[in-house]
Amino acid sequence: MDKIKTGDNFGDFTLKNQKEVAVDTTVLTGKKLLLSFHPLAWTPVCSQQMQSLENNYKAFHDLNTVPLGLSVDSVPCKKAWAESLGIANLDLLADFWPHGGLASQLGIFIEQFGMSERANIVLDEQRVAIFVKVYPIKQLPDVQEVLTFLKK
Repeated sequence: MDKIKTGDNFGDFTLKNQKEVAVDTTVLTGKKLLLSFHPLAWTPVCSQQMQSLENNYKAFHDLNTVPLGLSVDSVPCKKAWAESLGIANLDLLADFWPHGGLASQLGIFIEQFGMSERANIVLDEQRVAIFVKVYPIKQLPDVQEVLTFLKK
């Protein structure tokens, strides 16, 4: 698939989080979603990226936005990683099976490496992409950039 771009309608999906609970985005109707993709758990930049979402969880909530951390890692991996990082509020979703399925649908799966790109995608209440940014793999996304966008 082509890479998702602003204005594309995406729709809802269901993936398991680090607590082995299926997160169905249809339940989040009326809220924006921040899909924050990181390539792999247990790496420094990915850890900082997820901690920045956790640290700003209330700010996202106040902006009617649910931040979601996503990667191709498995649920047990996400669980151990969340515990090690002290993630209490943020859902870390496992795009594990089919491997990278959601990332592939969004056009951000890197086939040759078996992981997603590092990206922030905001879907509005109707699941239309209103913000799409792909970052260099080793660059920490600026969480304030997304918060500033959501405040507009």
